[in-house]
Amino acid sequence: MTSSFTVHDAAGYEQLMGRWSRKLAPLFIDFAGLADGEKILDVGCGTGSLTFALASTANLSEIAAIDYSPVFVEEANRRNTDTRIKIRQADACALPFENGTFDRALALLVLHFVPEAGKAVAEMRRVVRPGGVVAAAVWDHLGGMPGMRMMVDTVAALSEGGRQLRARYCFQPMMQPGEMNRTFIEQGLVDVAETQLMIRMDYQSFDDYWGPIAAGEGPLGKYVATLDATERARTEAAVRDAYEAGRPDGPRSFANIAWACRGIVP
Repeated sequence: MTSSFTVHDAAGYEQLMGRWSRKLAPLFIDFAGLADGEKILDVGCGTGSLTFALASTANLSEIAAIDYSPVFVEEANRRNTDTRIKIRQADACALPFENGTFDRALALLVLHFVPEAGKAVAEMRRVVRPGGVVAAAVWDHLGGMPGMRMMVDTVAALSEGGRQLRARYCFQPMMQPGEMNRTFIEQGLVDVAETQLMIRMDYQSFDDYWGPIAAGEGPLGKYVATLDATERARTEAAVRDAYEAGRPDGPRSFANIAWACRGIVP
């Protein structure tokens, strides 16, 4: 098992997270760096948020993208019209590339869903040439995602199952301050730097927020799918109340923080 992220439908993922990944991708690229002519690896490409942003940011010679989910790989390939981009299904902990193949290996919103995240970082280092860059970003579920904490804190107040969800969700791999930095150093990268990236998640309504979760997408959707009809209705009503916060349903905006880390292959 090399990914703990639950995905059923590419469109559902887009509503849940893909649209926000696209907003985060340019900030991550600025932090990771990019230069014309380079060969880049996108580890855990999803539906292509980072992959296609890379292609439009610099005149790259090649972009390889991998994901563990066949749903994501199929959708990313369906969207791809750039001959420089090659997308395939693969394991982040066993990358199907020779040593030193790439100038940079990037992973956007992936490592916290890889149980052996350190092994994935080691593989990224292996396939990047000396002097090249390994970079990754993950959401700060504990302290930097108030829109998602709104749900997990609400369900934690409703049941023991909700409390267990919160404990899992808030402490996934690589999310604590300095955790990615330490992992990068442990895997032999040098000149390691960590920073924070912020975007806003803007929802048009509660249904815009709740729809993909109710459909079972992602870790929160996976939890909702385990509930019986009565508990689902109770949970939805409680989360709706938290979203609306005493005002009529409508647009809501949440600031969201991602940890980002970058290191050089010696």
